[in-house]
Amino acid sequence: MHVAHLSLQDFRSYATAEVALRPGVTVFVGPNGQGKTNLVEAVGYVATHGSHRVATDAPLIRQGAQRAIVRAGVVRDDRKALIELEINPGRANRARLNRSPVPRPRDVLGVLRTVLFAPEDLALVKGDPGERRRFLDELLTARAPRHAGVRADYDRVLKQRNALLKSAAAHRRSPGPEVLATLEVWDSHLARLGAELLAARLDLVWDLTPAVAKAYAALAPGGGAVSLAYRTSIGDRLPPLPVLAAEDGRAPEGGRERSAGEAVDGGRGVERGALAAALEAAMRDARRQELERGVSLVGPHRDELVLQLGGLPARGYASHGESWSLALALRLAAFELLRADGDDPVLILDDVFAELDSGRRRRLAELVAPAEQVLITAAVPDDVPAELSGDSFSVEHGEVTRVA
Repeated sequence: MHVAHLSLQDFRSYATAEVALRPGVTVFVGPNGQGKTNLVEAVGYVATHGSHRVATDAPLIRQGAQRAIVRAGVVRDDRKALIELEINPGRANRARLNRSPVPRPRDVLGVLRTVLFAPEDLALVKGDPGERRRFLDELLTARAPRHAGVRADYDRVLKQRNALLKSAAAHRRSPGPEVLATLEVWDSHLARLGAELLAARLDLVWDLTPAVAKAYAALAPGGGAVSLAYRTSIGDRLPPLPVLAAEDGRAPEGGRERSAGEAVDGGRGVERGALAAALEAAMRDARRQELERGVSLVGPHRDELVLQLGGLPARGYASHGESWSLALALRLAAFELLRADGDDPVLILDDVFAELDSGRRRRLAELVAPAEQVLITAAVPDDVPAELSGDSFSVEHGEVTRVA
């Protein structure tokens, strides 16, 4: 899979831009603030409908413009597809596939898949749990686009349930039977959708753990054992699951059952009905607290992906270099899972090499070089390892020029 052409209209700093791309390595070189990252951000947006730099769409629109349009010509198994996204802040975005409108923008998810490395990835290790939940959910959607609908439905129900809880808390009195009955309905909806999301995340952690351990060992030989665990908001109500990984990331035969209160290292084929029942029971247990605080305290939106290095939580204990290697290992593991599904995703390295020492630069370059397409941004050509030679573009003052 690769992007053959990128077209921008009123996206970030570009009034217009047209860039023809080829498989292999492409490097965008130029001083900071000239628009290099805007180009690869646009490619990532086509794949995920989100930015790695901002949480909302409004900053993506060029100043003074009402909307932005991003088009990407994608080649996959010798088949061509044209994806067009119209970004409308404050209104519904629109999408077209091969020039035909689709009912919802998320209907084009999966046509292009990307894995993006960026300085912001340090937040995967050092940041709040929401950063790691977002990483899991974006990878879930890349592997199976239907999860975008599950997540959207879950967020919609959560918003409605929170509104009811907030209203009840504002009145500062015991809720009446009508409120409790309505809350039970939302409990059921949230538990059903939450079980789908939770089961998918547990399956993903199962798949990710050995891949992350392998990638970390390649990036930082002798750097310590890596393990992942998933901590849920339902505690010991979680049905028994096998533990996947030993500290070296290998999957032991058979495994063992999780003890009460223990973070879960993953699980394959967990029963959705049992998870939904556990979520509903946990909501009932938290009813008083939720009504007092006016917010939902149970569900996948409260869960945490725990990253451990050498048996200690990476957040708070890992050094800067270790954190960088672990963040890169998460992205490399995502790339390997997507590749195992059948297609190489487009790899994007946004100003990553400037953050790494020479050893990590070389090892990362060796790991990503075999990808079908690699898009790189760098302030100076010397930042890019020799192993990643290929096409080059100069980006200055909003002009993108191929370097002969």
